[in-house]
Amino acid sequence: MHIKPFAALRPNREDAALVASVPYDVVDAAEAKTLAAGNDKSFLHVSRPEIDLAPGVAFSSEEAYVQAKKALDSLVARKVLVRDPQPKYYAYRQTMLSHSQIGIVAVFDTQEYLSGVLKQHEKTRKDKEDDRTRHIEILKAHTGPAFLTYRDDPAIDALVREACRAEPLYDFTAPDGIGHTVWEIGGACMVDELGELFERIRVAYIADGHHRSAAAARYARERNFEGESRWYLAVAFPASQLKILPYNRLVADLNGLSDEEFLARLSSKFAIGVRGERNARMYFRGKWTDISWSLPAGADVVARLDVSYLQDNLLAPVLGIGDPRTDKRISFMGGIRGDAALAEKVDSGATAVAFAMESVTVDEMMAIADSGAIMPPKSTWFEPKLRSGLFIHEVE
Repeated sequence: MHIKPFAALRPNREDAALVASVPYDVVDAAEAKTLAAGNDKSFLHVSRPEIDLAPGVAFSSEEAYVQAKKALDSLVARKVLVRDPQPKYYAYRQTMLSHSQIGIVAVFDTQEYLSGVLKQHEKTRKDKEDDRTRHIEILKAHTGPAFLTYRDDPAIDALVREACRAEPLYDFTAPDGIGHTVWEIGGACMVDELGELFERIRVAYIADGHHRSAAAARYARERNFEGESRWYLAVAFPASQLKILPYNRLVADLNGLSDEEFLARLSSKFAIGVRGERNARMYFRGKWTDISWSLPAGADVVARLDVSYLQDNLLAPVLGIGDPRTDKRISFMGGIRGDAALAEKVDSGATAVAFAMESVTVDEMMAIADSGAIMPPKSTWFEPKLRSGLFIHEVE
């Protein structure tokens, strides 16, 4: 696998904590506006530019892309963002309670994305690819990194530990309590060594950022893979350090069934109120209940996933959720929100039933990607999330 250092457009040291923002796709416009209120340095003015436009303007509209470019140019003009004079790598540590993970910030080869060296486990949607591609075209930059993982390599770990002995470039704790620390990996010897070590890595996996990756590859192809446009921004973490939380399911109604009919249909495929080989929890009519099942003999790597079994044996045949990617009767909630948020949705009447899933493992994700298969939608929720605005990769 090939990686390359880059001359980042990044916050000055004093403004990094003000600039850094949550990814564009984990908040809606109202949430983004609240987070950016009173902070004209927040990168949300770039990643969710509709917060500075009239109500109702879509973030994927041409007006919003133009506004995003204005916001980015303003940060540069005010020297909130500065350009590194030399190409570098960076080490990026995130700390959430007792969990810590350190990744390498670099630019990765879009041709290796297309050839399968950077492996996928999710389908992408054309409308979202269109949006991210247009965002790159207007801003001439990759503004949010993809999140990659690779099988651990002791030599890379040792180099990162050495780099992290220096004084950090950034070190702050965000309002949500997650710590962010960044070190530069500069100097010709260390830069060359890191590139050579990554050439030993046979494959990497897209943990989060499938649409960013697909859009970057489309943009590069349109420009014949020339210059910086061939490369795109990502942070790569050793697999052993990653933390995956569950992606939970909420269904709006019982598909015309009475409570008793729903529970009877459920009990034909699931054991209710007991723990078993595979498990989930259901919140229904004001209480949590365990549901469990056994895997069918010969199930493949995708069919073995809890979200697959729930979809194939309950959501589709009983509750009528044929395609969870498009069906408006199902919604999803990241495990970071906790059980209380699921229960509140049901108790408020906004949804009929909620399912708290077990987490997919990193090994399961990699096995599915290695097999060339695709995971069901909303299978993994990686936490902590990468902050946007700390590193920007400019393209032609």
